This record gives sequence, C-alpha cells and structure tokens, in this order.
Amino acid sequence: MENTKPQSDFSPAKILDVGMSFFASKTLLAAVSMELFTVLAEGELSGSEIGARLGLHPRGLYDFLDALVALGFLSREGIKETSRYRNSPDADLFLDKKKGTYVGGMLEMCNHRLYRFWADLEEGLKTGKPQNEVKTGGRAVFEILYEDPSKMREFVMAMGAIQMGNFIVFSKLFDFSRYKTHCDVGGSGAHLSAQIAATNPHMKCTSFDLPMVTPVAKEIVERFGLADRVEIAEGDFFSDPLPSADVITMGNILHDWGKADKQMLIKKAYDALPEGGSLVVIESIIDDDRRHNIFGLLMSLNMLIETAEGYDFSGADFKELAMAAGFKETFVMPLMGPSSAAIAVK
Repeated sequence: MENTKPQSDFSPAKILDVGMSFFASKTLLAAVSMELFTVLAEGELSGSEIGARLGLHPRGLYDFLDALVALGFLSREGIKETSRYRNSPDADLFLDKKKGTYVGGMLEMCNHRLYRFWADLEEGLKTGKPQNEVKTGGRAVFEILYEDPSKMREFVMAMGAIQMGNFIVFSKLFDFSRYKTHCDVGGSGAHLSAQIAATNPHMKCTSFDLPMVTPVAKEIVERFGLADRVEIAEGDFFSDPLPSADVITMGNILHDWGKADKQMLIKKAYDALPEGGSLVVIESIIDDDRRHNIFGLLMSLNMLIETAEGYDFSGADFKELAMAAGFKETFVMPLMGPSSAAIAVK
C-alpha cells in the first residue's frame, strides 16, 4: 500500500540514533572500565580532579563528562572549568564497584570482549559461525574464566548481581506453597537458590554446577546464612543426571545451546521432576510476535557471536520444546525489564 503521508511528517532521527548508538555505548563502557562511577561514589569532584584521577587528556575531558551528564549517568553543577560532577542515583547504586548491587561486570565484559566482536556481525550472519576468540583459534571465554579462580569469581559475582532483581521478583511471584524442594541447574554462585530459600522459608534448595564454582557458591550461601537450607551439588548438566526436585530452574542456560541440546536439557529436567513439578527458565524471553523485546532479539544475535549454535527464544518456542519433552502446560511470567520466566508444568 502506497504511503500517502507528506515527507515533512517523517524524520531520520531514529535511524541516526540507532545507527550511531555505539557512540553512547562506548562512552558508558569507557567510564565503567576506568571506574569513574566508583571514584565519584566517594564524593563529587571537579572536571580537572577527575582528569587527574583517571589520567585523562584535557582535550576530550569535558565532552566525555558532559556526554555522561546528557545520557543521565552523571549530575553536574557549574560548567567546564567551574563544574562539579557526581553520580546519578542509578549510576551510584549499580555502577559503583564497591557496592553489592554492582552490575558493571557485564559491561566490563562488553567493553573488553564483545564490543570488538560485534564489529564482525556481518560475517557471523553470513557464515553462522561464532565471531569471538574461537574464530582465531583461541579458547572459549568460559574455559579461560574457569581456569583462573579470581576471574571466575568476578564473573560469577557479576552475573549474580545483574540477575538479582529478576531472582528477587521470581522468588516472590512464583507460588512455591505447594512445593518443598528446588534445584537450580547451572546455578553458578547459588544466588537464585539463596534468594528462593530466603523468601520461602519452607523450601530446601540445591545449586547444581561444575566443581570449580563451588567455593564461590558456598561463600554466597554462607553470607545469606542459609547453609542449612541450600546445598551445593557438583556435576555437569550435560553428562550427569539432574538432581530430583519439585521445581527445577535454569537461569540464562538454554540460550547458550542449539535446539537439540535445549531439547535434551528440558527432557532431563522433565525426568528429574515429579508429577505436578515445574521447570522454570529465566531468560530474555522473546515475545511471540517477535516485535517488542528488542533486548531479547539482540541477545540472540549475541549468542550468534559467542556460541556455535545458541539462540534466544520465544514463549511459543519454549512451549514447542517443553511439550515435546512431555510437559502438559506452559506459560510465561514477566519479571524485570526484558526478562521473563518461561514455566513448564509436568
């Protein structure tokens, strides 16, 4: 159908905004990488003081800082040489590395790794192959992380922090009243198990993951004071049976794998659940019409960059896989932002 609106009713603003959004992205990532928000959490500073602390050249200093003001990450009084800068409330809560609410670990990984890999998106779209370290004969990022205890701990803590809001919401919204036991498959630092146990005192929880994450998981559980109700179980969800439980969760696990592996993991969960038990998959579930959850669609492209076969999926996609495994019903529970819990009942 021919568009009859006059040209004056159209604007290229959104096209330019999206096409050049990497300007803003890299500005924020650079600020996180240089720990600007952690520095300013100690108190407001002048532009020149920030420049001295971070080792910045005067030429781009105020453009950099004022861009962060315009983006809403910093607040400012005065201008240029008379300016005083401080964190915005959101940046102070989530981007101060010394706070437990820090989510910058994911942004650090975006800056150090993903930003440059996304430059090869076209190649990934044409070949269907990963564009990360594996492309040049290197090892996958998880192999590198898991061989270095300090890097592994930082990554696990960062991933737990970035999902904590969703874990809290899920632990309160989901009806655990008819269940007694829970197992988080690929539980990493046991953040989800700890949150479920803390919010639902009658639940006995298990966090199931590879042996190398056990020390971090135990640390988290002990910090919550829940060592008596959250067990840390070691195993490989590919090669080992899943622990039996009334509720099995998988947080950001399925999107790492192709359809056959997704199906296999869902069937393993089905086998480990009793009649009436539930499998809960917490991810950036794409809307069934594939028009609205931009983050979920872009995260699926990131799985193209990072994995051999992984992809994010819609509630309808999940239903197809779950029904094939034997589940009798599925539904989607919205959580925070672009994240949801896709739930299958046996």
